[in-house]
Amino acid sequence: MTSKMEQVRARPRRIATSAARLRVRRAASAAGEAATPYHHGALRDALLDAAERVLERDGLAGLTLRAVAREAGVSHAAPTHHFKDLTGLVSELAAIGFTRFNAAMKAAGDSPGTPVERAMARARAYVAYAQANPGMYGLMFRTERLDYSRPSLHEAAEASFAGLAGSVAARSEGQVGNEELSIDQAATIARAWSLVHGYTMLLLDGRLADILRRAPAGTNAESLLEAMLKATVPKLPPGA
Repeated sequence: MTSKMEQVRARPRRIATSAARLRVRRAASAAGEAATPYHHGALRDALLDAAERVLERDGLAGLTLRAVAREAGVSHAAPTHHFKDLTGLVSELAAIGFTRFNAAMKAAGDSPGTPVERAMARARAYVAYAQANPGMYGLMFRTERLDYSRPSLHEAAEASFAGLAGSVAARSEGQVGNEELSIDQAATIARAWSLVHGYTMLLLDGRLADILRRAPAGTNAESLLEAMLKATVPKLPPGA
Protein backbone atom coordinates (compact mmCIF):
# COMPACT_ATOMS: atom_id res chain seq x y z
CA MET A 1 0.00 0.00 0.00
CA THR A 2 2.81 2.33 0.99
CA SER A 3 4.71 1.50 -2.21
CA LYS A 4 1.71 2.37 -4.37
CA MET A 5 1.19 5.67 -2.53
CA GLU A 6 4.86 6.58 -3.02
CA GLN A 7 4.56 5.81 -6.73
CA VAL A 8 1.53 8.07 -7.02
CA ARG A 9 3.31 10.87 -5.17
CA ALA A 10 6.45 10.51 -7.31
CA ARG A 11 4.56 10.61 -10.60
CA PRO A 12 4.10 14.45 -10.68
CA ARG A 13 7.81 14.87 -9.97
CA ARG A 14 8.72 12.55 -12.84
CA ILE A 15 6.36 14.43 -15.17
CA ALA A 16 7.86 17.77 -14.11
CA THR A 17 11.40 16.42 -14.54
CA SER A 18 10.59 15.04 -17.99
CA ALA A 19 9.03 18.36 -19.02
CA ALA A 20 12.10 20.24 -17.80
CA ARG A 21 14.40 17.93 -19.73
CA LEU A 22 12.29 18.40 -22.83
CA ARG A 23 12.53 22.19 -22.47
CA VAL A 24 16.32 21.93 -22.11
CA ARG A 25 16.60 19.74 -25.23
CA ARG A 26 14.39 22.12 -27.21
CA ALA A 27 16.42 25.14 -26.06
CA ALA A 28 19.68 23.40 -26.97
CA SER A 29 18.29 22.46 -30.36
CA ALA A 30 17.13 26.03 -30.99
CA ALA A 31 20.51 27.38 -29.94
CA GLY A 32 22.24 24.98 -32.30
CA GLU A 33 20.01 26.05 -35.14
CA ALA A 34 20.59 29.72 -34.38
CA ALA A 35 24.35 29.16 -34.31
CA THR A 36 24.46 27.43 -37.70
CA PRO A 37 21.74 28.89 -39.94
CA TYR A 38 23.96 29.09 -43.04
CA HIS A 39 25.91 26.77 -45.25
CA HIS A 40 29.63 27.48 -45.56
CA GLY A 41 29.58 30.03 -48.40
CA ALA A 42 26.51 31.89 -47.18
CA LEU A 43 27.91 32.15 -43.66
CA ARG A 44 30.94 34.08 -44.90
CA ASP A 45 28.70 36.56 -46.71
CA ALA A 46 26.41 36.80 -43.69
CA LEU A 47 29.36 37.62 -41.46
CA LEU A 48 30.49 40.39 -43.81
CA ASP A 49 26.94 41.79 -43.94
CA ALA A 50 26.82 41.71 -40.15
CA ALA A 51 30.24 43.37 -39.93
CA GLU A 52 29.06 46.20 -42.16
CA ARG A 53 25.99 46.76 -39.99
CA VAL A 54 28.11 46.85 -36.83
CA LEU A 55 30.61 49.21 -38.48
CA GLU A 56 27.99 51.72 -39.60
CA ARG A 57 26.09 51.52 -36.32
CA ASP A 58 28.91 51.34 -33.74
CA GLY A 59 31.95 52.60 -35.62
CA LEU A 60 35.31 50.94 -36.06
CA ALA A 61 35.85 50.84 -32.29
CA GLY A 62 32.76 48.64 -31.92
CA LEU A 63 33.72 46.28 -34.72
CA THR A 64 34.97 43.14 -32.98
CA LEU A 65 34.77 39.47 -33.89
CA ARG A 66 32.36 38.84 -31.02
CA ALA A 67 30.15 41.76 -32.04
CA VAL A 68 30.01 40.45 -35.60
CA ALA A 69 29.18 36.92 -34.46
CA ARG A 70 26.46 38.26 -32.18
CA GLU A 71 25.03 40.41 -34.98
CA ALA A 72 24.97 37.42 -37.35
CA GLY A 73 23.51 35.10 -34.70
CA VAL A 74 26.34 32.57 -34.93
CA SER A 75 28.95 31.13 -32.60
CA HIS A 76 31.86 33.31 -31.50
CA ALA A 77 34.25 31.00 -33.35
CA ALA A 78 32.61 31.48 -36.76
CA PRO A 79 34.39 34.73 -37.77
CA THR A 80 37.77 33.30 -36.79
CA HIS A 81 37.10 30.18 -38.85
CA HIS A 82 36.38 32.23 -41.98
CA PHE A 83 38.74 35.21 -41.60
CA LYS A 84 41.36 34.07 -39.08
CA ASP A 85 41.39 37.35 -37.15
CA LEU A 86 39.91 40.85 -37.05
CA THR A 87 42.44 42.14 -39.57
CA GLY A 88 41.30 39.52 -42.04
CA LEU A 89 37.66 40.41 -41.51
CA VAL A 90 38.06 44.18 -41.86
CA SER A 91 40.34 43.72 -44.89
CA GLU A 92 37.69 41.71 -46.71
CA LEU A 93 35.08 44.26 -45.67
CA ALA A 94 37.24 47.11 -47.01
CA ALA A 95 37.59 45.20 -50.30
CA ILE A 96 33.80 45.24 -50.61
CA GLY A 97 33.80 48.96 -49.87
CA PHE A 98 36.39 49.68 -52.55
CA THR A 99 34.50 47.56 -55.08
CA ARG A 100 31.27 49.51 -54.53
CA PHE A 101 33.18 52.78 -54.48
CA ASN A 102 34.86 51.91 -57.79
CA ALA A 103 31.49 51.11 -59.36
CA ALA A 104 30.14 54.51 -58.27
CA MET A 105 33.20 56.28 -59.66
CA LYS A 106 32.97 54.43 -62.96
CA ALA A 107 29.28 55.23 -63.38
CA ALA A 108 29.99 58.91 -62.74
CA GLY A 109 32.95 58.89 -65.13
CA ASP A 110 30.83 57.32 -67.86
CA SER A 111 28.21 60.05 -67.62
CA PRO A 112 27.75 62.32 -70.67
CA GLY A 113 29.53 65.65 -70.83
CA THR A 114 32.94 67.20 -71.24
CA PRO A 115 36.00 65.81 -69.45
CA VAL A 116 35.68 68.54 -66.82
CA GLU A 117 31.98 67.79 -66.29
CA ARG A 118 32.74 64.08 -65.89
CA ALA A 119 35.53 64.88 -63.45
CA MET A 120 33.14 66.96 -61.39
CA ALA A 121 30.57 64.16 -61.52
CA ARG A 122 33.20 61.77 -60.14
CA ALA A 123 33.98 64.20 -57.33
CA ARG A 124 30.30 64.47 -56.41
CA ALA A 125 29.98 60.67 -56.50
CA TYR A 126 33.06 60.37 -54.27
CA VAL A 127 31.53 62.60 -51.61
CA ALA A 128 28.09 61.01 -51.96
CA TYR A 129 29.51 57.53 -51.39
CA ALA A 130 31.28 58.67 -48.23
CA GLN A 131 28.15 60.39 -46.91
CA ALA A 132 26.05 57.29 -47.51
CA ASN A 133 28.67 54.93 -46.03
CA PRO A 134 30.73 56.89 -43.48
CA GLY A 135 31.86 53.85 -41.54
CA MET A 136 32.93 51.94 -44.62
CA TYR A 137 34.63 54.99 -46.11
CA GLY A 138 36.61 55.54 -42.93
CA LEU A 139 37.67 51.90 -42.85
CA MET A 140 38.87 51.96 -46.46
CA PHE A 141 41.52 54.52 -45.57
CA ARG A 142 42.64 53.05 -42.24
CA THR A 143 45.77 51.51 -43.76
CA GLU A 144 47.17 50.41 -40.39
CA ARG A 145 44.13 48.18 -39.81
CA LEU A 146 44.16 46.49 -43.23
CA ASP A 147 46.14 43.68 -44.83
CA TYR A 148 46.82 44.72 -48.41
CA SER A 149 48.46 41.38 -49.15
CA ARG A 150 44.99 39.84 -49.30
CA PRO A 151 44.19 39.50 -53.05
CA SER A 152 40.64 40.87 -52.84
CA LEU A 153 41.70 44.08 -51.08
CA HIS A 154 44.83 44.54 -53.18
CA GLU A 155 42.91 44.22 -56.44
CA ALA A 156 40.08 46.51 -55.33
CA ALA A 157 42.47 49.20 -54.08
CA GLU A 158 44.54 48.99 -57.28
CA ALA A 159 41.37 49.36 -59.34
CA SER A 160 40.47 52.45 -57.33
CA PHE A 161 43.83 54.07 -58.09
CA ALA A 162 43.54 53.06 -61.75
CA GLY A 163 40.20 54.83 -61.93
CA LEU A 164 41.67 57.99 -60.44
CA ALA A 165 44.65 57.83 -62.79
CA GLY A 166 42.32 57.23 -65.72
CA SER A 167 40.35 60.36 -64.92
CA VAL A 168 43.60 62.33 -64.95
CA ALA A 169 44.54 60.82 -68.30
CA ALA A 170 41.15 61.83 -69.71
CA ARG A 171 41.91 65.49 -68.91
CA SER A 172 45.51 65.56 -70.04
CA GLU A 173 47.72 64.56 -72.91
CA GLY A 174 49.37 61.17 -72.86
CA GLN A 175 48.73 58.01 -70.90
CA VAL A 176 49.05 57.47 -67.17
CA GLY A 177 51.03 54.33 -66.41
CA ASN A 178 50.11 51.81 -63.76
CA GLU A 179 53.55 51.81 -62.15
CA GLU A 180 55.40 54.92 -63.34
CA LEU A 181 54.17 58.52 -63.34
CA SER A 182 55.71 61.73 -64.49
CA ILE A 183 56.04 64.39 -61.80
CA ASP A 184 53.21 66.37 -63.44
CA GLN A 185 50.94 63.33 -63.48
CA ALA A 186 51.79 62.51 -59.86
CA ALA A 187 51.10 66.11 -58.83
CA THR A 188 47.77 66.17 -60.69
CA ILE A 189 46.59 62.95 -59.08
CA ALA A 190 47.71 64.06 -55.63
CA ARG A 191 46.05 67.46 -56.05
CA ALA A 192 42.73 66.00 -57.21
CA TRP A 193 42.66 63.36 -54.49
CA SER A 194 43.72 65.77 -51.74
CA LEU A 195 41.04 68.23 -52.76
CA VAL A 196 38.13 65.81 -52.74
CA HIS A 197 39.31 63.57 -49.89
CA GLY A 198 40.07 66.57 -47.69
CA TYR A 199 36.66 68.08 -48.39
CA THR A 200 35.00 64.74 -47.66
CA MET A 201 36.74 64.32 -44.31
CA LEU A 202 35.88 67.87 -43.25
CA LEU A 203 32.27 67.23 -44.21
CA LEU A 204 32.03 63.91 -42.35
CA ASP A 205 33.66 65.42 -39.26
CA GLY A 206 31.20 68.31 -39.23
CA ARG A 207 33.98 70.85 -39.75
CA LEU A 208 32.20 72.65 -42.60
CA ALA A 209 29.21 73.69 -40.51
CA ASP A 210 30.67 77.10 -39.65
CA ILE A 211 31.57 77.83 -43.27
CA LEU A 212 28.10 76.85 -44.44
CA ARG A 213 26.53 79.02 -41.73
CA ARG A 214 28.43 82.05 -42.98
CA ALA A 215 27.89 81.33 -46.69
CA PRO A 216 25.01 82.87 -48.69
CA ALA A 217 21.53 81.62 -47.89
CA GLY A 218 20.75 78.32 -49.56
CA THR A 219 24.36 77.13 -49.66
CA ASN A 220 24.68 73.47 -48.74
CA ALA A 221 27.46 70.89 -48.85
CA GLU A 222 26.75 69.99 -52.47
CA SER A 223 26.68 73.56 -53.78
CA LEU A 224 29.82 74.38 -51.79
CA LEU A 225 31.57 71.41 -53.38
CA GLU A 226 30.39 72.55 -56.81
CA ALA A 227 31.80 76.05 -56.25
CA MET A 228 35.07 74.65 -54.94
CA LEU A 229 35.49 72.37 -57.95
CA LYS A 230 34.70 75.15 -60.39
CA ALA A 231 37.37 77.28 -58.77
CA THR A 232 39.97 74.64 -59.74
CA VAL A 233 38.99 74.46 -63.41
CA PRO A 234 41.50 77.10 -64.56
CA LYS A 235 44.24 74.99 -62.99
CA LEU A 236 43.34 71.83 -64.90
CA PRO A 237 45.83 70.60 -67.53
CA PRO A 238 45.51 71.60 -71.20
CA GLY A 239 42.86 69.60 -73.03
CA ALA A 240 40.43 69.59 -70.10
